[in-house]
Amino acid sequence: MIPVGSRDVVFGFFSVSWAGAVERELVMPEDRLADELTRHPAVRRLLVCNPYRSVAGRAAAVLRRRPEAPFPSSETRTLHAPLRLRRTDPVDPARAIERYEAGVRRAARRAGLERPAVITAHPLFAGFGSFDWAGPVTYYAWDNWSASEPYRPWWPAYDEAYARIRAEGRRACAISQHALDRIAPTGPSAVIPNGLEPLEWASLGEPPSWFAARSRPRLLYVGTVDSRVDIVQLRAIAEAYPEGSVTFVGTVRDTAHFESLADLSNLEFMPSVPREELTRVIGAADACLIPHVRNELTEAMSPLKLYEYLAGGRPVAAVDLPPIAAVEGRVALGPIGGDLRPAVARALEIGPAPEAERLAFVDANAWSGRFEALLELALAD
Repeated sequence: MIPVGSRDVVFGFFSVSWAGAVERELVMPEDRLADELTRHPAVRRLLVCNPYRSVAGRAAAVLRRRPEAPFPSSETRTLHAPLRLRRTDPVDPARAIERYEAGVRRAARRAGLERPAVITAHPLFAGFGSFDWAGPVTYYAWDNWSASEPYRPWWPAYDEAYARIRAEGRRACAISQHALDRIAPTGPSAVIPNGLEPLEWASLGEPPSWFAARSRPRLLYVGTVDSRVDIVQLRAIAEAYPEGSVTFVGTVRDTAHFESLADLSNLEFMPSVPREELTRVIGAADACLIPHVRNELTEAMSPLKLYEYLAGGRPVAAVDLPPIAAVEGRVALGPIGGDLRPAVARALEIGPAPEAERLAFVDANAWSGRFEALLELALAD
């Protein structure tokens, strides 16, 4: 166990602000970690740092009068919310990170932090920061951003950041071995997969009416809908169960990728739904799907959807990627780029988990346990 009040901590977001994390219902790993740090007894004083936000973006939010979730501020918990004129990081980030770090340093001093441990999900901050004012620095890699297409302009900067992390012997935690190998840290490191919030999965409840109306077997995919989905596998699955339904729930990021499937009457795309509704959707599926292609991004994933499927007690048909095969549960594996229909048939045969098994899986994979391991590494001298 980490001693109570053992260290001051600075945490840095990568993709959203604190308000953005709460708005998306703390669904992503960096959101969960920030929330955990606000409550963890080992954290003496905490400074949570938003990434830069543009002045124009902030003004637009004010004009729309969109309320933002307040940070749980206290004498020991503080939020740093820096602003700047430009909307995005420069592709050559050294000077921008220098300015950002200077602001974090000042905020840490005002909050009374002493040689804080720095935990950041931002690869550029982790790599380009000097941290001569701080204690140990840990980069939390909850995705492989150097293989994520929306971040392509920054891929060279991420590579340079990883090189600097290695050169400085900084610490790293990653959601999969592949993601950790991409960083290749020389300092202390650990693989810490994604996890679950037990309260969300304590009771599944009844399915929403729109999903209950879908024909059976109900096959389900949740999460971002983009080119990581193998549309050849998807078509074969939909055609194999013409009496059933295949439902995608999540934001469609690449509509052109799915245009060739428009003739499939039993395939439906639904927008993202609130977390409370999502648990009920998963709990009513007959089998859940992970029909991913193999690429740098999918090999580095620790698919959050896999843990959520199993938390809902559902059997899963998935391609045989290492981060998926490593998870024990009701998972039927199929070949990457091959025929996933036999795996779907096996998943349907396996059926749902008994309630005791489902809840045991949730408890064994709770975020609290994941972050305990992360903090053991990040807070050590």
